[in-house]
Amino acid sequence: MSLEDKLYPFLSLYDRLPQGARNFIGAAYRRLPRRIRHGRAYGEFRELAEASPSWSESDLREYQLRELRRTLVNAASYCPFYSRSFAKAGFRPDAMMSLDDFAGCPSLTKQDMQQHFNDLTSTGIADSQKLYITTGGSTGVPVGFHLQKGVSRPKEQAFLEANWRRAGYFDKARLALIRGHVINSRARDNIIAHDATRNWLMLSSYHLTDERIPEYLEALENFQPDFLNIYPSAALQLAEYLQRHDQRWRTPLQGVLCGSEQLTLSQKRLIEGVFQCRVLRWYGHAERVVLAAEGTYSDLFYFWPHYGFVEFGEPDGDGLREVIGTTFHNMAMPLVRYRTGDFVRLAKPDARREYAWPAVEEIAGRGQEFLVTGSGRRISLTAFNMHDAIFDGLYAVQFFQSEQGVAEFRYIPSPEFHASRLQQIEDGIRHKLGDDFRLVLREVVEVEKTPRGKQTWLISRL
Repeated sequence: MSLEDKLYPFLSLYDRLPQGARNFIGAAYRRLPRRIRHGRAYGEFRELAEASPSWSESDLREYQLRELRRTLVNAASYCPFYSRSFAKAGFRPDAMMSLDDFAGCPSLTKQDMQQHFNDLTSTGIADSQKLYITTGGSTGVPVGFHLQKGVSRPKEQAFLEANWRRAGYFDKARLALIRGHVINSRARDNIIAHDATRNWLMLSSYHLTDERIPEYLEALENFQPDFLNIYPSAALQLAEYLQRHDQRWRTPLQGVLCGSEQLTLSQKRLIEGVFQCRVLRWYGHAERVVLAAEGTYSDLFYFWPHYGFVEFGEPDGDGLREVIGTTFHNMAMPLVRYRTGDFVRLAKPDARREYAWPAVEEIAGRGQEFLVTGSGRRISLTAFNMHDAIFDGLYAVQFFQSEQGVAEFRYIPSPEFHASRLQQIEDGIRHKLGDDFRLVLREVVEVEKTPRGKQTWLISRL
């Protein structure tokens, strides 16, 4: 197991230490070799990510078939949910001789994960090797799942860095992040922190108002980052502020890394024009099922065939297809034909491609959704996403806002949910929203859905 995974349970304690203590501990940690911090698996996945673009199509098919069989046989052997569903569908993982045979495998929904969590968890992996995470994803359906310690997080780090290297990223690059880090929940307080474990500048994504953006610009100029790792909505807020005030971006950057929200091509060009560097868009999710990013020269998103197995559902009326993924490597809780609830538009057949991998031209996942506080701060729902157990026992959650500074939190409880947990939920939400917001919690039978029938985090009438 990596040292990073061993220390993960103490992260909240570290975050509560004074900045001076965090700087001292973080600097010592940063000096440790990567193989100790990230573990042996990090080096193996990094080698895989660096070598795989040169693989032939036959090598890729062979690799994917081997990893699929390994995932499926493990799932059938150690996860009761899969042994039942495979038997019901007449699907035998050990009989898979080609990728075409996978078509007979049943799919997995978020509701399945909510209702059959224990039976989806592998009995073949010790509990000490499982890391529990939750997410609301892009749909507002809270789901919990296990990652495999020493595997899932080092793998994610290795492949994310491989994505970023297409924009020039290098080891020990100085990064500034505006990606949902809660530095202070008060509307008027500090927006800046320093992650000494990686020498990264952490800026709040909850305080991007015209009044406070000059503080961001000053902090970035002082830090002089090589790359900006930022939610697209935050990048657009900075870019539009500079344009409105007839100002130029004065901090040279090698690249801007944008993920977790939808960013259209025209918005990407706007950000590139303001920041005077390449913007690289990437797509992933907390479940670590599939991962995609733009190419070195192309605006197309390419799904890594070495990271997980991706499929696309039937097109809807707009030509969008659901992303369906199967995990590789995570044996603690394998997700098989997992319906992500995210939709994409496939690349045209005649599109010029850098890689012979699944490619899409648009990812219509979570948009740039905001709650607006009483003082005018915009709280991105992407930044709001929880990764702890706060929403366990809720089938769906959704924010409704029709008045600035006031929001209704709607939730559908499971039969096991107890009302005594509501105060914990309210406290967690208020920590994210800040002190210039009035919140109302309301139990509902159903939440509003999009025209495609997809649940969504936010209904805004502003």
